[in-house]
Amino acid sequence: MKLGEGPMGSNAGAAAAQPLAIEARGLVKRFDGFTAVDGVDLSVPEGAIYGVLGPNGAGKTTTLRMLLGIIDPDAGLRRVLGHDRPHEVAHTIGYLPEERGLYPSMKAYDAIAFLGALRGLPLAEGRRRGKALLEEHGLGYAIDRQIRQLSKGMAQQVQLLGTLVHEPRLVVFDEPFSGLDALNQGKLEKMIRALAAKGTTVIFSTHVIAHAERLCDEVAIIAGGKVPFAGPVDVARDRIRPQVRLETRSSDGAWRAALPADARLEGAFWHFSLPESGIEPLLRALIEGQAGILSLSIERAGLHDAFVAIAGEAAARALEADKGEEAGR
Repeated sequence: MKLGEGPMGSNAGAAAAQPLAIEARGLVKRFDGFTAVDGVDLSVPEGAIYGVLGPNGAGKTTTLRMLLGIIDPDAGLRRVLGHDRPHEVAHTIGYLPEERGLYPSMKAYDAIAFLGALRGLPLAEGRRRGKALLEEHGLGYAIDRQIRQLSKGMAQQVQLLGTLVHEPRLVVFDEPFSGLDALNQGKLEKMIRALAAKGTTVIFSTHVIAHAERLCDEVAIIAGGKVPFAGPVDVARDRIRPQVRLETRSSDGAWRAALPADARLEGAFWHFSLPESGIEPLLRALIEGQAGILSLSIERAGLHDAFVAIAGEAAARALEADKGEEAGR
């Protein structure tokens, strides 16, 4: 049975409305009796920037490897760029694994060409493109340097360019920001946006919520091998009601009866969730009750708060621990 047929026919209409670069249903993978991925569903629209967000060990890498055909699922179905067998479209995919690795004796432009050749790009064309990419990204001085002569950050950039040299339709990055300093993280974010602007689909895994919040159209939150949420970032944030902060000149009055039940006073400010009825009825009550509004702000929940609500406190603490370990390296 193929995706979109039989029990999954309900997805056919959505797929027709918005073409999918990746579709997976019920992916399961076990290692020595341990279930690393447990029934994962994903739908990645073409041209999207899609994040797979979760702590280390949550199942992110295993999921990506199943999608790419590097390993096969024990159960479930997948389709990549319209094909049920990912290897058939490997030449149109760029993949940057979490474990970086280049031949240390290769020159930078040759390393890029070699990675392109693995995806079907002729070696001579790969060398030409490799030199051009290095120049374009400010690494022209390193064209003839061996990988062993480069810093770790420069070597990572070379491998990143090798992932893109064959101009793939789909790019998959596994923890691409790991090990990069703030400057190069910014460069990578800019590159990801540029890829999407050209219509390339980008999917990346990360344990850093800020990257996903800044870049992604949609995310899959993964914890313990399961995906409790997959969809637009805005939808995830809307799982938590916006928070209101109110400061009034009057400290008491009939207007206080209009405050929601969860309202709490912290210093000079009231804090509470935006009422289901919206802010307008409350504003009327405050004005009519002569509360004297000094300030009022409405703050939408961030992706971090949404992650905590969806995946739980334990998963959120694991994310923070991963960030701390990386910062300490």
